[in-house]
Amino acid sequence: AVLPERLQRREAERQQGVERQRQRKEAQVVKEEQSEFFVAAFAREREAVEALLAAGPLEEAAARLQGLQKLLTESVRFLAPYEVRQGQEAVARLQGDLAARRQQLQPKKKFAFRALKKEAAPGSEPRPAEPAQPVAAAPAHGPGPAEGEPGGPPLCGFSDATDRELELGPAELLQRDVVLSELRGCRVRLRGNANTLRVRDCRGCTVLCGPVSTSVLVDGCSDCLLVLACQQLRTHRTRDSRFYVQVTSRAVIEDCTTVSFAPYAWSYPGIERDFESSGLDRSRNNWNLVDDFDWLATDKPSPNWSVIPEQERISSWD
Repeated sequence: AVLPERLQRREAERQQGVERQRQRKEAQVVKEEQSEFFVAAFAREREAVEALLAAGPLEEAAARLQGLQKLLTESVRFLAPYEVRQGQEAVARLQGDLAARRQQLQPKKKFAFRALKKEAAPGSEPRPAEPAQPVAAAPAHGPGPAEGEPGGPPLCGFSDATDRELELGPAELLQRDVVLSELRGCRVRLRGNANTLRVRDCRGCTVLCGPVSTSVLVDGCSDCLLVLACQQLRTHRTRDSRFYVQVTSRAVIEDCTTVSFAPYAWSYPGIERDFESSGLDRSRNNWNLVDDFDWLATDKPSPNWSVIPEQERISSWD
């Protein structure tokens, strides 16, 4: 007997529901298997890095640490947030241990007397003082307070500069925490692989930055152009600014107005090596997926951010 059409539709819908449920279960099983594999592989590689830091060649430890960062970055899509946070903390700790070991193995500077400042001759005009230069801090890791804490080594970066061309290279940036603060009308080039980047209270600046292993925070900026590659991008209290980004997770904005986004488009000699060191996946770029914490409507796009039209995007930077 032929079933009535209504019953046939119900049966087809039931079969579709069963199939969807089966697919969801299979996807959950795959996700759990991937998570279990990651936990085991991450623990194994972390222990290998720790052993190399204790007694092995540091270059091999650095290479294995880069692989560990890459494993974490590639696994973010199926890991729980707490697993991602634990992995990031473990990688950051190992990066600090590596920097400390390198610092310990550096030859100590020889003692030298400092030249005494000569007195000006009577009647001569005093020599005008040279303007203070915003100098990046040299790498200084080791046991004791963390970077930026009282008594700890200074953060790497620039602050309190106006209308300057500022630059840091791979040696200064390698897995360091970088801060740019209170800059006015400056052009900053960061060629290398930093660990984190914070850009605070800058006005009318251009920041060109190589790949950052973990997060970038932009806070309190206006009328800036920022070219950034990172795992996470958070932007607070910022207005009238353009972002060219390579980001493997979704960017987040809060208390921002008139900010716009386009794909990362800067290049320099050695950038591929820096991307390898950072562990970022160049094939993943969520530059146009932006979460606005001040816009809760799901049926309308946020008015606080936009996409930069292709014909208005910058293609030449230097």
